[in-house]
Amino acid sequence: MRHALPIVAIVGRPNVGKSTLFNRFAGARRALVEDRPGITRDRIAEEVEVSLRRVLVVDTAGLDAEAEEGLPAAVQAQAQAAIDDADAILFLTDGQSGVLPEDESIARTLRRTDKPIALLVNKIDVPTHAARVGEFHALGFERTRAVSAEHGTGAWDALEEIVALLPAAEAPALAPAGIRIAVVGRPNVGKSSLVNRLCGEQRVVVSDVPGTTRDAVDVRLERGDDVYTLVDTAGLRRAGRRDREAERGSAVMTVRALERAEVALVVIDAAEGFTDQDARVAALARERGCAVAVLANKWDLVGDRADEVARGIAHGLRFMADAPVLRISAKTGAGVGRILERVRRLHEAAERRIGTAELNRWLQDAVRAHEPAMAQRGTRRRPLKFFYATQTATRPPTFVLFCTEPEAVQPSYRRFLENRLRESFDLEGAPVRLRLRARQGRSA
Repeated sequence: MRHALPIVAIVGRPNVGKSTLFNRFAGARRALVEDRPGITRDRIAEEVEVSLRRVLVVDTAGLDAEAEEGLPAAVQAQAQAAIDDADAILFLTDGQSGVLPEDESIARTLRRTDKPIALLVNKIDVPTHAARVGEFHALGFERTRAVSAEHGTGAWDALEEIVALLPAAEAPALAPAGIRIAVVGRPNVGKSSLVNRLCGEQRVVVSDVPGTTRDAVDVRLERGDDVYTLVDTAGLRRAGRRDREAERGSAVMTVRALERAEVALVVIDAAEGFTDQDARVAALARERGCAVAVLANKWDLVGDRADEVARGIAHGLRFMADAPVLRISAKTGAGVGRILERVRRLHEAAERRIGTAELNRWLQDAVRAHEPAMAQRGTRRRPLKFFYATQTATRPPTFVLFCTEPEAVQPSYRRFLENRLRESFDLEGAPVRLRLRARQGRSA
């Protein structure tokens, strides 16, 4: 069973090295780094293990106290959401530039929260730069540390220190209040309208202005004996006219909603067609372990393009073709009545547990139908054999398969096994996790 992870947000004014620091923690160049203010406009989250504890580290757009309208204001709203919804904050500054008025403005905002905060003075790349840290103590943070995001000096120590201040994870409730559903998608695709339609009344604010929803809003919904909690989230924003490399997404509140949810309803605008950002939202939902359904909203506006739009959605979802697609209209109510039944089926799939004997019969049939490629060891080729399988977790369904050489199993064969699992045990829409292990205990 999956539990929500604490969130550590990296905040600061533009161009102080937040993405470089994030990449340092993530262990890869996952965030775009460029020496130009404002290049990071959306957040990106990475699960990181710190002192035997897992947390979500989140990269944010640069805070700009002067932003009042347009894209800069939207970016700042997203960054402010990171502050509001994070469990701990790393406030990054630039030791080369010194304390600027923007730093002071951000510091005033951060001092109003009682969450753990560490002030990191970046670009202290050599010992002779250490004296630059002194002036940053004036910002009023007890934990002020010199770091070099570029070289890694002090970075992990600072992260370990802030994570140590987080409270221990709470035990899950014994009686969950129904199925938690995260309603996610780009701005202005109709998420709030859909929540209101499902509730039968105006429960959340609806506007044609993208970004009207700033916070994740929980709405309890009862249908007979079934209880649901709908979480309407701010849109995962695609930032203006930028090249594909710079398009990055995810509001911290949306990441939080997905962490707490069992099912994600990914709402898209059918009239606009399936976009790259829709694919990113769907992928994020699956990465966070949610069962996923895609709701093609505004289908009433598609008209005679229905076949073309359907093909476009199928093509965009080819990386998770098992996700069901429902054609709906939050405005007219068409198709909305089928959503909760689909949610219940998705939840059942995510909770499904398969007996070991049944699972091993499936494994034998799957391997017999399609044998894996031969394993290569040096100049010799040898058969790759699967021995047995067992299920180790639900939500998401997680399976361990024991074989001779896990590292020799091709990605295409993993996908084949995942697809056969979904087909054989009705796991449509569930994020199947497949782990390969050597019988002697080695892992892939």
